[in-house]
Amino acid sequence: MTAHFGAGPLRRLVVLRHAKSAWPDGVADHERPLGPRGRRDAPVAGRMIAHADCLPDLAVCSTAVRTRQTWELASAAWGTPPPVRHDPRVYAADVPELLEVVHEVSPEVGTLLLIGHNPGLEDLVLELAGDGLDDTLDDVRTKFPTSAIAVLAWHGTTWRALAPGTALLTGVMVARGKKE
Repeated sequence: MTAHFGAGPLRRLVVLRHAKSAWPDGVADHERPLGPRGRRDAPVAGRMIAHADCLPDLAVCSTAVRTRQTWELASAAWGTPPPVRHDPRVYAADVPELLEVVHEVSPEVGTLLLIGHNPGLEDLVLELAGDGLDDTLDDVRTKFPTSAIAVLAWHGTTWRALAPGTALLTGVMVARGKKE
């Protein structure tokens, strides 16, 4: 299957899995914070997104503590962060739920950053990518670890037009352990 590039402007969906979290005793999953490595990796993820020229017009972030902290640390690497919408549907979401969230994004948004969790994010990337540059699809199939970033590009007049197999996976980066 190959990506279908339809009519309309180029749009990018940047998918960021939260940075490495801590596992404190007695803390509910939704409330788990970033661990030390996550606090180091999240700013690197922000710099990687900037260096890839993928700064978003809008961010949609899970309401979990670790995703909100990832957003705060990653976006601090940019001059002026874009608006962020914390959406409880992104927490523990599967592909249909994530697509519903993405489809609601305003057509004025050209680049959207989605910050969430696995397995939903990995499944979303693989579902949307009809093709990938180089070994990007194999990279995601092998592992989409914490602090992983996937960039999907497609053409469409609205976000509702984004459908399975219609995007090109143009890049995969992992901020884990990097000092960029």
